[in-house]
Amino acid sequence: MAVLETQDLTYIYSEGTPFQKTAVDHVNLQIDNGEIVGVMGHTGSGKSTLIQHFNGLLKPSSGKILLDGEDIWADKSKIRDVRFNVGLVFQYPEYQIFEETVYKDIAFGCKNMGLDDDEIKRRVLETAYDIGLSEELLQRSPFDLSGGQKRRVAIAGVMAMNPKVLILDEPTAGLDPAGRDMILNHIKAYHKRVQNTVLIVSHSMEDIAGFADKILVMNKGSLFCYDSTEKVFSRADEISQIGLDVPQITKVFIELKKQGIDFGKDVYTLEYAKNLILKRLKGDL
Repeated sequence: MAVLETQDLTYIYSEGTPFQKTAVDHVNLQIDNGEIVGVMGHTGSGKSTLIQHFNGLLKPSSGKILLDGEDIWADKSKIRDVRFNVGLVFQYPEYQIFEETVYKDIAFGCKNMGLDDDEIKRRVLETAYDIGLSEELLQRSPFDLSGGQKRRVAIAGVMAMNPKVLILDEPTAGLDPAGRDMILNHIKAYHKRVQNTVLIVSHSMEDIAGFADKILVMNKGSLFCYDSTEKVFSRADEISQIGLDVPQITKVFIELKKQGIDFGKDVYTLEYAKNLILKRLKGDL
């Protein structure tokens, strides 16, 4: 069942002025409950505008956004509840930290939801564990932490609200490879526990390749494709033509195929590539 759906979603910036620009153009899609979806697109493709519609930060110029089958703008008084159910973590969320302890920062959203202290504590501890923050850190000032730890604190604050849909805008931006892997692994741990829907916006096909169940690609305000990770990467040439870079390992196997060494599979992760090569060496492929 679709937890999020768009019907002819269109958004126009500065409508009716000389600066009018269509950022999202008649987008129709359905995102099922429990999926991990990678959201891709070059700068200006419309991906950031799209995700800001999902929790009501932007209101469509035309079309609808449905959450569990209901138009989120049908009753404007309920838009606050929508934002509790669709949590959005902006790029560089660590700049939004402000509380005096890590515990209080993670608990802030839960308090706004009106939860009691025991429920808040349970959620904070569970989420801190998911995101790799020790209980000892919870009583420290978030401003004493490293950059990577601060980011995890900010992400945990939205996770603790237990939204039906968690959207993260470039959660690994500016991090080194080890930091990127850590963040993504912690997001996986959180998803495995709560089984909600997770959308991750990223410029990096490498990050998304081994992580997402499906990939949504935006191009010039329109939906270019939305399909399983394997099927999207089977269109590597088309993806490259719209300004996105496919994983290096995919490029290697494309070149091998051109030279007559065809593995008969679409390869987009190192682990999968290793297994295919070992099977070929053993004569099993």
